[in-house]
Amino acid sequence: MDEWKAGLEDVIAARSGICTIDGAKGQLYYRGYEIGELAGHVSFEDVTWLLWHGELPTAGQAREFAARLETARALPAPVRELLERLPRDCHPLDALRTAVSLAASVDPDVRSNDPEANLRKACRMMTLVPATVAAWQRIRTGHAPVAGISGGSHAAWFLSMLDGGEPSPDVARVMDLVLTLHADHEFNASTFALRVAVATLADFHAATVAAISTLKGPKHGGANEDVLVMLREIGDPERAADYIARRLGTRAGLSRAERGDPRTRVPGFGHRVYRVDDARARVLRGMAKSMAAATGRERLFEVAERVYEATTAATGLPVNVDFFSAVVYDALGIPPDFCTSIFAVGRVSGWCAHALEQYADNRLIRPRAAYFGPAPRTMETSMASSSKA
Repeated sequence: MDEWKAGLEDVIAARSGICTIDGAKGQLYYRGYEIGELAGHVSFEDVTWLLWHGELPTAGQAREFAARLETARALPAPVRELLERLPRDCHPLDALRTAVSLAASVDPDVRSNDPEANLRKACRMMTLVPATVAAWQRIRTGHAPVAGISGGSHAAWFLSMLDGGEPSPDVARVMDLVLTLHADHEFNASTFALRVAVATLADFHAATVAAISTLKGPKHGGANEDVLVMLREIGDPERAADYIARRLGTRAGLSRAERGDPRTRVPGFGHRVYRVDDARARVLRGMAKSMAAATGRERLFEVAERVYEATTAATGLPVNVDFFSAVVYDALGIPPDFCTSIFAVGRVSGWCAHALEQYADNRLIRPRAAYFGPAPRTMETSMASSSKA
């Protein structure tokens, strides 16, 4: 029990056929397909089918799956009623995890873990998450939730629930690509938390709540929120280099524990697996530039470019998916505290894939600890030592 790795770094925890990362080359694969082949070329719905079933769907399977998702689109009435009672300053991810927990009580398959029941729950979860995210955004900004468009892509439906109208094809395409890029990422923190929960045979909703709770952390999905806040704080591209120098200079004199404070890091940089820039970040960088130009937000993109240059030059750290996705979200008019909820709308596809895989071939995930406490002792010897003192 003497060998251990902090944070389970590079530890193989389980077998999976869903997704893998080549950190040295900066490549991400969904079921063997490199992400660049899928993003923008294959719909998010088809990517979801691929993650769940191992192959891209036939035309008939794609139509059937799209119809199945559309049938599941309605937000359960108790969930809507709950959202309307929440404090308006409730963080979107807190609202989401609370809603998902409540939804378990009205799901007809909640107590069944057979394959078909789990597949039905996965389809409902795929629509529950975006419907809840959109409904809460409207409620907290003083608008009534809407059902969204009939038909259309998953991305277009989600956007229509947010804005109350049908999005343009270009904006829907951007959202589809964003959801695909966030769909899965191997054993990231939220996915691993979900698989640990599933391995106990907790229900699908409970496992998803574990994933959402983990996603909120600033060392995981919450980083894109921090990126957008930082870029807006800098404001001027000319201030970027000095801002990063001050932030990194402050960090240099801190203890290891203090360096864990998100305020002393540059969010959007560094990754446990990648040694070069994140494959998804390369796609998002080009999209961020074009979206910023199309929406008149070039200044924020230029700030991001200067931060990227200054941080990589000073640290050598690779950029990750959170950095340029924040610029895309800003171009779409998404506020900082809502960014991670968009992440969840895409990542629920992968969470469902991993839940289905874990349920199908389950073994309880129960690691051991490298103990560093006192050696074995008795109360008698402890009391004797105390009396002598």
